[in-house]
This record gives sequence, structure tokens and C-alpha cells, in this order.
Amino acid sequence: FPSLGKKGDVITVGDQETFNDGDKMRDAKDLVAGMKNATIVMEGRQVAMKIFEDYTKSWYWILICLLIAVVLSLIFIVLLRYLAGIMVWVMIFMVIAVVAYGIAHCSIKYVNLKDTPGSNITLQQLGFQPDFSVYLHIRQSWLAFIIILAILEVIIIILLIFLRKRIRIAVELMKEASRAVGYVMSSLFYPIFTFFLLTIVIAYWGVTAVFLSTSSEPVYKVFNETDCPHARQTCDPENFTLSTMKRDCPRSECLFAFYGGETPYHKYLVVLQFYNVFLFFWCANFVTALGQMTLAGAFASYYWAPKKPNDMPAYPLCASLGRSLRYHTGSLAFGSLILAIVQIIRVLLEYIDHKLKGAENKFAKFLLCCLKCCFWCLEKFIKFMNRNAYIMVAIYGKNFCRSARDAFFLLMRNVIRVVVLDKVTDFILFLGKLLIVGLVGIFAFFFFSGHTDAFKGAAPSLHYYWVPILTVLVGSYLIAHGFFSVYAMCVDTLFLCFLEDLERNDGSPERPYLMSDNLLNSSLMVGQSYICASAVLEIEVPEVIFIAVFIMP
Repeated sequence: FPSLGKKGDVITVGDQETFNDGDKMRDAKDLVAGMKNATIVMEGRQVAMKIFEDYTKSWYWILICLLIAVVLSLIFIVLLRYLAGIMVWVMIFMVIAVVAYGIAHCSIKYVNLKDTPGSNITLQQLGFQPDFSVYLHIRQSWLAFIIILAILEVIIIILLIFLRKRIRIAVELMKEASRAVGYVMSSLFYPIFTFFLLTIVIAYWGVTAVFLSTSSEPVYKVFNETDCPHARQTCDPENFTLSTMKRDCPRSECLFAFYGGETPYHKYLVVLQFYNVFLFFWCANFVTALGQMTLAGAFASYYWAPKKPNDMPAYPLCASLGRSLRYHTGSLAFGSLILAIVQIIRVLLEYIDHKLKGAENKFAKFLLCCLKCCFWCLEKFIKFMNRNAYIMVAIYGKNFCRSARDAFFLLMRNVIRVVVLDKVTDFILFLGKLLIVGLVGIFAFFFFSGHTDAFKGAAPSLHYYWVPILTVLVGSYLIAHGFFSVYAMCVDTLFLCFLEDLERNDGSPERPYLMSDNLLNSSLMVGQSYICASAVLEIEVPEVIFIAVFIMP
């Protein structure tokens, strides 16, 4: 790269105001635009090398932090089994405390930088900096952190105020789920098997995509300034001088035209890539669906056992996996196919949107945006229905379409219970994920940043201490999500079994309920809340069902 300098206000290269580019003399200022782009590339390469060095120095500490996340997740699952009510409220208040501590810490940093020189410049004035620690010396950065955390804190508190009674009801469902997970402890490690299968699917898709992308060939064609019967025909540059084309057109040349090839295979490479993406979605959804049905079958065998755990299968998870593969592969493939079709349509819409970025047609952009929004909502709804359909397949063994229909109408007949019990439980589990990520993230921050004297000797010397911190945060969330996804699947399965139990049985000696007494009392509380809400708000059942269609996804 040329070294640019200045003589007064004139740009120079090698102490000269001009340079020879091989064709003519040019001004040195013509290099400025190119040097700016080259500088960005060089700085980006340096940042990437520093990040790689940080990973080589801190990878074992990152693994230790992720192991801590695994231990915390297991501890939470075990404690939920014995202390579900206490743990739920402790989880809620600890999430509020962690976010409040983040607000306080950012506020202290914001106040301490008040009299620091250069801390009052804006992020826009600062621009992009390869050293991201520079942003932590700007007051505006900490103000942004304060605003984001404060909004998150207010949202959580408002939701808790409105859901405080529902949380007490959802605790009973979580207690039942904790007992089910306790009897099927191997289910907590089933996500590892799903992750292994997904790794195979991703590897196959990636290898196929690379082979398709690199299967193109250079195409050479005949170019001639005068009339030539072989103009624009494909040629071979190695023996072109001895060919009949050269003899017929002495002044012609065999030059490179494009990269890709002219066979039908090469012409449809884009179609093959889309087909490869479609297969990836189908296989990935199939693996996910297999995991959902396997877990649903294991937890359903717990619920419908008259005497728990004596009447349960010896190995409920393995038995459920065998049933899913032997009897329900078609249902899994069909449900995955429907979801994959919607996802590939979304990919096509994104591809069209990318191609039409330079278009000025406002109506086309509006229509494309509406289509993308509609298919996003459709994908969420199909995922929700597939999940419940797989649960019904695992319970009764019926085909996918009939199970999806039964699940949909079962949920619609109990829409208030769906909103009150199921969705509040999902919110509580989400708070549990936030808590684990927050605890591990705070530990990683104090360890890698070196702000604590206890860790100064052990912490590695890093270029960017935020690199391992972000890695730990993302990894901790994925680990917590893996554990809690099993718990969430257990809650959803027991919830559908609970609704089926209410409709099939009446509590008499001939048809006794299979649910626990506490869960039965909770269901009566939900029913009373529904009657009161309908009377006060004058809401009819069809209106509630209509609203719930938009709430459930």
C-alpha cells in the first residue's frame, strides 16, 4: 500500500504530488478514496486477529464459565422439583435484582465520567473504532445501557403486577412438571442427542452448498472486431491458435467471458441451492420434531400412569424414541414438510427483496413487506400447532392431521386456561434463563475485565475483554435454553394431558382424575377467574377464542 503524506494542503505519495500508474501521470489525491477502503480492511483484519488471540488465551476459562452455567441450570431444575413455589418467586426477585444492579453499575460509571476529558463526545462524533473499549469511556454509551436496562426492568415489573395471581396458579403446574422431570431425569440430556443430529444436518447442508458453489467452470468465447461466423461461440484457449475458428477469423481472440458453465446443470445452480436449503429446513425441522415427540411421549407416560412411578415404563425416554421412529415417522415428516415449505417461501421473499433493493416502486416494497410479515406470523402459528400436534400423536398415536385438529379444538375449548397457565409458565421459565445468564455474565465480567482484585492474577491479558464475556453470555443462554426447553416441553405435554383428563373424567370412582389434587384445585381457580372476567367485561366465548388465535403463537 502506498504511504500517503502531506505538504501543506497537498496530498503526496513518496514525497511527490503525482505518480505514474503505468498509463499516465495522476495526482496523489486520487489514491485517498482507495486508501480509506484499504484501511478499513486492514483494521478489520487486525481486529479479527486480536479476537482470535483472545480466544486462544481465554478458551479454557470460557469453558469453565459454561460449565458453571450447566451446574446452575441443573441446580435450578432440581430445586424446582422440591421448592417450586419458593424458587419461582426467588427467581423473579433475583432477575429484578440483577437488572437493578446493572442499572446502578451503569449509573455509577455515568457519574464518574462526568469530569473526565473527552467523555462528553457523542457516539456519532466518535464513529467506528476498532478498539471497542473506547466506547466504555464515553458517557453516552453508559446512558444507553441505563435506558435499555430501565425499560427492561419496568416491563418485567408491570407484567408481574398484572400476572401475580396467575403466577400462583402456574406454580402448581410447574410442581407437577418438576415431579415428571424428576422421574425422567435422562430427558435433561436429550438435547445433546438433538444437537448431535442437527450438527449432522448442518454439516451435510454446508458440504453440499460448497460443492454446488464451486462446481462452476470458466467459459471462454470468440471475440472479433470484424464479422466472424464463430463470434460468441465457446472456445478453448489452449488450442485456439490451431483451431478452424482461428483460421476462419485470423483477427479473433479466445477470451474469458464468464464463470459458471453452459450445461443445464450449471444453468440451474441457483435452483439446486434453493432445493438444498429446502432439504436443510425439512431435515432440521424433522430432527426438532423427533425431539419434541420423544419428550412428549415420555412425559405423557408419567401423567397417565395410575400409580406413579410404578406403572411407568422402565425406560420411558428410550421407549418413546422407539415408538416415534417406528410408528410416527410419517407424521413427523409431514409436519416438518409443511413448516419447511413456509420457511423456503420466506427465504424466496428475502431473496426477491434483496434483488429489488434498488427499485423505486413503493407499492412493490409495501406488498413485499406485507407478505414477509404474513408468512412470519404463519410460521410462528404452524410451529405452535405442530408442537401440540406432536404431543397428541405421542398420546393417542393418531395421524398428524387428526392430531393437529384435536389439539387445536382442545386448546380453543380451554383458551382461558391456555393464556393463564401455559403462557405464564413460559414467562417464568424465560425469567429463569435470564437469571442464569445474568449470574454467569456478572461473574465473567468481573473475572475477564480485571476490575476485581481477587481475579487480577488469574485473569488472562486480553486485547478485548468483552470477547469472552459475549461468548459466555451467548453460550450460557444456549445451555439454559437447552435445559429449560425440556422443562417447557414437559409443561406443555402435562398441560394437554391435564385438559384431556378434565374432559374424559369427572372425578367419580369410575372415572377418577389422574392429576394431583393441587393441580385440580388450581384448575377450579382458573375456571372461577374465567367466569368473573366474562361477567365483568361482558366477553362472549367466541370473542375470547378469536382473540386467543392471535395470542397463542
